Amino acid sequence: MKKQKSLPICYVLFSGGLDSRLALKLMQDQSENQTKFKIIAVTFKFPFGSGCCQSDCSFKFTQVQNIEHKIIDCNQGELFTEYLQIVKQPKFGHGSGINPCIDCRIFIINKTKAMLKNNDFIVTGEVLGERPMSQHKKAMLAIDQDTKLKGKILRPLSAKVLEETIPEKKGLIDRGKLFGISGRSRKPQMALADHYKITYPHPAGGCLLCEQVFAERLDNFFKRKKIKDITPRDISLLRIGRHFLSDKYNIIVGRNHEENILLKNLRDQSEKLFEFKEATGPTVMIQGTINKESIEKAKEFVFKYSKNKDVIIEK
Repeated sequence: MKKQKSLPICYVLFSGGLDSRLALKLMQDQSENQTKFKIIAVTFKFPFGSGCCQSDCSFKFTQVQNIEHKIIDCNQGELFTEYLQIVKQPKFGHGSGINPCIDCRIFIINKTKAMLKNNDFIVTGEVLGERPMSQHKKAMLAIDQDTKLKGKILRPLSAKVLEETIPEKKGLIDRGKLFGISGRSRKPQMALADHYKITYPHPAGGCLLCEQVFAERLDNFFKRKKIKDITPRDISLLRIGRHFLSDKYNIIVGRNHEENILLKNLRDQSEKLFEFKEATGPTVMIQGTINKESIEKAKEFVFKYSKNKDVIIEK
C-alpha cells in the first residue's frame, strides 16, 4: 500500500487584525476545505505589542474558522533576548520611534521559515503601500531576499500588483482569485470583510516602539543595562507611570492606585521605593544608581504629585 503524500502547509502570519483575517479567509477559499493544502495560523506575541486585538480574540477567530493556531511567545527566554537585540540594533534601521519594522518582519518570517518543508509556503496580510516603513516594494523585496524566501511569501491582498509566487506557479493558488489592493485606505478590506461576513477589531494603540515617549524610555534603558540582563519585568515597568530619565538612574512615579500597586509588586531588591506613610499619594521608584541626588529627586516627586505633606517612608 502506497504511503499517502502529505499536503503542503500554508502558514498564515496572523496578528488578529483585519488584513490577517482576510488573508486567512482568502486561503480558505483557495484550499478547498484543506484538501489542496493545510492552513495553520501563526501568531507572535511580543513584549511591545504587535497584534491588533487580544490573544483570546485571535484564538476565538481561528477556532470559529476551524483553523489550527500556533502561538510563538517572544516575551521570555531566548526569543525575548534575541528580539530585544533586534530592537536595539536593527539591520534596516528604526522608524519614527525605536521601531525596527523591517527587521521585525524578518524575525517573524525566519521563525516561521524554520517550520517549512518541501512545498510549504508563508502568507501575510501585508498590503502594498499601507505602512510607510515595511510595506513598500523595496522593503518587501529586502524581506524576501534577507529570509531567502523569494517566491515563497504570498501576499494575497496585493498579489496582483506584485510578482507571481511559487505556490501560484505550481497551481496551489489561483492568482485570479487574489487581489491587487494598494495604498493606505482600508475601504477595499472593509468591503471584503462585509463579503465574508466577518467582524474585526478596530485599530487601537499598536506597537509601543512607534510611540516617541516609550521609545525614549527604552533607549535610555538600553544605555543603562545590557541586553542579556534585561527581563520581562523591566519591560513591564517601562509601560507604567511617569518616567524621569538621567544617564545613571530612572525615577518612576505611579499615576494612580493601580500603578502604585504594580510598582510595589514589580520592585526588586536593587530598587528603592518612596511613598507617604499614611496619606494618599504616588509611589515612587528609583532604578539604577541610588545616591543622594536620586533619593532627593525621588522625594521631590512624591510631594510634587500630591497635595499631602505627610512623612515619607523608604522601602
